[in-house]
Amino acid sequence: MFFFESIPWYNAIMWFVVFGLLIGLNEVVRSSKWGSVIIFMVLPVVLTPIWYFTSDPELTSWFHWVKVYSALAGSLIYMVIRFTNFHKKHPWYLILVPAILAINIAEAVIREFQVGIMGFEGIVDGMYYISGGWNYVNAIAGILNLLLICGWVGIFATSGKKKDMQWPDQTKLWIIAYGAWNIAYVYSCAPGNAFYSGVALNIAATVPALLWAKGTWMQNRAQTLSFWMMWVMTFPHFFAVGSTFNVSVSYNPAANWTIALISLALNVVLAVWQVARIIKYRLNPLKDELWKDTKEYEEVNALRKDSSKEQEIAVGKALSV
Repeated sequence: MFFFESIPWYNAIMWFVVFGLLIGLNEVVRSSKWGSVIIFMVLPVVLTPIWYFTSDPELTSWFHWVKVYSALAGSLIYMVIRFTNFHKKHPWYLILVPAILAINIAEAVIREFQVGIMGFEGIVDGMYYISGGWNYVNAIAGILNLLLICGWVGIFATSGKKKDMQWPDQTKLWIIAYGAWNIAYVYSCAPGNAFYSGVALNIAATVPALLWAKGTWMQNRAQTLSFWMMWVMTFPHFFAVGSTFNVSVSYNPAANWTIALISLALNVVLAVWQVARIIKYRLNPLKDELWKDTKEYEEVNALRKDSSKEQEIAVGKALSV
């Protein structure tokens, strides 16, 4: 195969198991405040000593440690928005949402440059690596994707059974461009997990945001990444080289180049389109929502109005008692 060496039937099944669990757990925490507390607050406290005393330095690099806690930090920050009114009283708090996203992208960009500069060709951190020009191409795509984060001032939380953090200005094109960049990153910089943490993990966050939970991608991404990183830290050998469930990338430079160039192309298209809107409508990307007049934006923003109505009805009932 072009991108992977082979995908036996049992690995294909495992892919769907991983994908299903990520989506299922995401729906659990969307529906339950206590589920969120247990998974994102209690469980990491219990697992941290286990990670510290049992981690294998050959499989768990600095990047794994940074990634698990930054993903959890994002999930916790978003819980405050989902379950409290703190962000309404202190609007500055919303800047933490793009900040944690930017930090996560920056971490990966740094790692991508590191892999390119080091010229790896062999086992590193328990995985076989090859380095090449594609690392620099995809790192540039990542920088573009980071710079194109916009419209965070419009973030809000829904009320009702499922408490979601909504980001109306985070468009499908940005999400898809991010996904292509991140898959390319994992393919080159964490090749032992690319089949799962590259493809399954990205799709698990994207599918709900495109179909039944529009506007929730940022929340989904932090939550599914937290689930995945806690699993990887706890069971580092499960998908490592030599494991039954490991699916090896093809280590074909043409495949690396293909994914990296797709990633760059999508982010360049997004950049051109976004800059064109900024110039045409004289928008300030640090203060304004850039896609306010689009159908996609209005579809998500309508949930803000629905939530306000629900709150008014709830207050009315409370006053009538």
